[in-house]
Amino acid sequence: MTKSIRITNASGRDGSAQVISPKRDAPISLGIPGHSILFHRYLSSTETGRGEVLTQSLGDDYAQALIDGDPEIDIEHVGRSIGETNIVFLTSKGEFLHSPPKIIEVITGPDGGEKERRDPVDVESNVDDERPVRWTGRKVPIADAVRRFMFRRSLQVTHVDGVTYDFLHAMAKELAADRSLMLVGGGAKGSEPLVFQANGRPCRGFLEGRVDGDKYQLMLHLSDMELKRPVSAKEN
Repeated sequence: MTKSIRITNASGRDGSAQVISPKRDAPISLGIPGHSILFHRYLSSTETGRGEVLTQSLGDDYAQALIDGDPEIDIEHVGRSIGETNIVFLTSKGEFLHSPPKIIEVITGPDGGEKERRDPVDVESNVDDERPVRWTGRKVPIADAVRRFMFRRSLQVTHVDGVTYDFLHAMAKELAADRSLMLVGGGAKGSEPLVFQANGRPCRGFLEGRVDGDKYQLMLHLSDMELKRPVSAKEN
């Protein structure tokens, strides 16, 4: 991912930058050296093997019938190799839907209980090269942040020219010296969560700075979950 953004510093001045996905180590290869692994999918059951279908033909207690005759196995089809597949939607009765289902957005509270059901609301992106990601001034020590927030993704903020190099290097140097993460946000006051694409997942943004001489690394960590200690019965 490469995306052009604007970002402000502690003085409220903004500059152009890019966010990129940092390089990752090559994944661990499976198998033994010098040999590749091929994955295949095989059909394990058909419609006639569903519990509801077997109940209709054999009754509620069909355990002995499975032992005696394997009626759930379709000899002509089970075990065949599966190639490309298509996603289909089924009703609660297992019937095919011939038109897309209506999607309902379910809002839940911190305890997991349902609070509201509504039609999906379109969420606009607020991270681009015109609306800046704002430095809020709220710092969180790194040691506290890793215990309070679940980070789902990290992006690297990079300069696009010599001027923005100085701009971002100074930000990284300040954060590295404090060993803190800086909370950043969208909107006019930086109070909104960051949304990188239309209908994307809103996330809190935290800037981390690392400096080694003239080299710097400015990381933008994204979190959509805060970890909180459960309230015990004695505290209620």
